[in-house]
Amino acid sequence: MSVRNVLIVGGGFTGLTAAIALAQRDVRVTLVDKAQAWARVGHGLTIQGNALRVFAQIGVIDEVLAVGQPEEGLKLALANGHVLAEMHTPRTGGDDLPPTIGALRPDLHEILVAKAEDLGVEIRLGVELASFESHDDSATSVLTDGTTASWDLIVIADGIKSQNRAKLGITEDRAPSGLGIWRAVTTRRPDMSGGIAFPTENDGRAYKVGYTPVSPTHCYVFVLCHPDRPDNGLEDWQEVRRLMENYHGEFDELRESIGPDTFLNHQEIEWIFVEGPWHSGRVVALGEAVHAVPPLIAQGAALCVEDALLFAEYVTGEGDLQQQLSDFHDRRIPRIKGVVDASLLLAKWEQNPGSRDAEPERVMNDALVALVPAP
Repeated sequence: MSVRNVLIVGGGFTGLTAAIALAQRDVRVTLVDKAQAWARVGHGLTIQGNALRVFAQIGVIDEVLAVGQPEEGLKLALANGHVLAEMHTPRTGGDDLPPTIGALRPDLHEILVAKAEDLGVEIRLGVELASFESHDDSATSVLTDGTTASWDLIVIADGIKSQNRAKLGITEDRAPSGLGIWRAVTTRRPDMSGGIAFPTENDGRAYKVGYTPVSPTHCYVFVLCHPDRPDNGLEDWQEVRRLMENYHGEFDELRESIGPDTFLNHQEIEWIFVEGPWHSGRVVALGEAVHAVPPLIAQGAALCVEDALLFAEYVTGEGDLQQQLSDFHDRRIPRIKGVVDASLLLAKWEQNPGSRDAEPERVMNDALVALVPAP
């Protein structure tokens, strides 16, 4: 094994999962993140079965299931409340795991941080990668705290807004999807099990709304909309209510539960897909630094943690490191491309309600079924 000590840049799901998987294979890992402290804020997530499979393999599945809310499927409805279908999510992680769970991002993050620390991963906050150089048998880092060190491998896992991606010679950059998203965490009735509603007309409000339970009493609500937040004098909670105004059924209750104290977040949805090499010498990018898609199939986190675990398996095996990195990349690309293509097609349909060729349920189901085989 040629990899014994690794620097990971970025402490999100990708970086932490890679740190855990490498440490479990006797690699000494240092992880740096620009955050001064881990924050206990964040929206909800829909975590698909293939992500749960990774969490099982790195030994945190019991903790993850304890903070999550299992979801077998969801209702697809029109904005007027008419239910179109019950969609049963394919079990992309195998029959022994829930097909999907809803959970709060900070809860999952805390589980991964605790596991990494238990394995001896050195975590340094408030530190960024200032520069790096790759050599034949090592890579050198200069960090913003002034320290310089040599590593067998440097992993760039700093997300879609990566400041280091271009330094690897990658020319692709993030691009707009045409969509924006509001996320909220609010209360729900115990019998509300998850759903998505589509507009009956293009009324200039939400392209789609949905919710996922994240606890017995709360849920994560998302509202797809125009990427720009209008300057209309409304408070954030009032703007979300306005966007949801024409959505009825369960969404009437959810809309009214959103108020001045609701945790809300709005952002433009961007995407990136780097089809070419992810590494240069002994520096490699993983996760959303090289692939991030609109969250229309809820595969963002799953593909990232799949990356991290498979990467650790490759680089800790016997063989030539450069070949291992190339083989890892080649194995990941077809699986990720299927999700990218499906997500961008769904994003196009979202922006054009009533498209005659739109088949969102089929496209979502086909994309997930393709992920059932292990990566």
